[in-house]
Amino acid sequence: MSAPAAAVAPPPPLKGSDLVVGTIALSLATFMNVLDSSIANVSLPAIAGDLGVSPVQGTWVITSFGVANAISVPLTGWLTQRFGAVRLFTVSVLLFVLASWLCGFAHSLEMLVACRVLQGLVAGPMIPLSQTLLLSSYPPAKAGTALALWGVTTLVAPVVGPLLGGWITDNVSWPWIFYINVPVGLLAAGMTWSIYRSRETQIKKLPIDGVGLALLVLWVGALQVMLDKGKELDWFSSPEIVILGLTALIGFAFFLVWELTDDHPVVDLRLFARRNFLFGAATLSIAYGLFFGNVVLLPLWLQQWMGYTATDAGMALAPVGLLAILLSPVVGRNVARVDPRWMASFAFVMFAIVLKMRANFTTQTDFATIMIPTILQGAALAFFFIPLTTLTLSGITPDRIAAAAGLSNFVRITAGAMGTSISTTLWENRATLHHHHLAERLAQGDPVTDETLRQLQSTGMSLPQAMAWLNRTIDQQAFTRAADDIFLASAAIFLVLIASVWLTRRPPRMSAPVDAGGAH
Repeated sequence: MSAPAAAVAPPPPLKGSDLVVGTIALSLATFMNVLDSSIANVSLPAIAGDLGVSPVQGTWVITSFGVANAISVPLTGWLTQRFGAVRLFTVSVLLFVLASWLCGFAHSLEMLVACRVLQGLVAGPMIPLSQTLLLSSYPPAKAGTALALWGVTTLVAPVVGPLLGGWITDNVSWPWIFYINVPVGLLAAGMTWSIYRSRETQIKKLPIDGVGLALLVLWVGALQVMLDKGKELDWFSSPEIVILGLTALIGFAFFLVWELTDDHPVVDLRLFARRNFLFGAATLSIAYGLFFGNVVLLPLWLQQWMGYTATDAGMALAPVGLLAILLSPVVGRNVARVDPRWMASFAFVMFAIVLKMRANFTTQTDFATIMIPTILQGAALAFFFIPLTTLTLSGITPDRIAAAAGLSNFVRITAGAMGTSISTTLWENRATLHHHHLAERLAQGDPVTDETLRQLQSTGMSLPQAMAWLNRTIDQQAFTRAADDIFLASAAIFLVLIASVWLTRRPPRMSAPVDAGGAH
């Protein structure tokens, strides 16, 4: 048994310039990955127009990446053991560069979607492995700092994505939202290989769980398509949505049974038997779903009903990175000393305050007022990812860290997709309800309505134009009130989630991620 023990002997932490270069390389790759999950959002109209498809069809550019990414993330544990963390990470980055280059060259929707699927598949292992390799680079006492540096990239990229995508689309052309990955990815891959190639993890030739993988593809794919197409097809009144829902449910049930009984499962579901992983991953995922749903909702409201351009909406969201960048290193240095459950609770209180402030937005709210809660949200984000990741991975043995990080990220990504779909659907439903109530009060024949129409006609509008203007105004009010409803409900849920944080156990002073840092 001595040989295997020698094979997993941990290399020493990196020092000096190697540590700096290694951290930059992993951060660049992570930033590029997360950026691509959001950069295409504001470019969809331009992409759809250029490829000759409708905007609804163009949304497959987003969903294809998300589905493929969600499916490949849980495979990280098996792939890492089969090929080694360093080799797998480097190859994933290079393939991501290739897929990005092909996306820019796409001349049809079918080709672009195929390239985005490839991009999502190869991107899966990048985030959990960047986390694992970063932890291995730092001494145990600095693991919190490592998580803080990693967390900053995952927090800032979703905000920069729409801003950068809008600017590139407006000032250059949409293929360049993909081409910019090429130099960044090549640099990150080269730097990673130069620093980490001598620090490869142990390789085991394990059999692939083909049935488990097929079931994973089936139920995740069906669930994601159902969420994406639900609004368009009026949800379960559509036979297609019913079939997709049943496929996802039955596929998930078979997947659970198979993975819990197979000798070499593609996803280690037994991790959920650990109390901290169960409640940590669940809390992190639900909170991320709420956060991401609101991150999508705010720019939609700004662009559709407040007259903001894509670039202006991105500017309104950009300040979220300020406090996140400043405070994340502080959180990282103290997460091993201060109970991370208190830190996570503080984050949820801050999220609730931010969303309560947004729930007071009106159609008259100015740019500065919109930015204030955005700036405060950076503090919430700084205390969000790092403590919850520490709680989730606490007590997990080094050989299971990659699998645990992959599974946790899979649940989080899926929750983000669900949060987006649920928030936008509820927003439209609440807007319809508010429109109905407002229209009832301004029904034709009402003195206020008649006077408003007369005043509009006195400016030169025809009666149909005046009524269209009035309807647009009602819509603006209805969608604003609906957004306020979502913000307020989300604030309440964040406060309720504080209880689930305290269902986890406090990690020892030197938490599991710290121990794992020296294990690869």
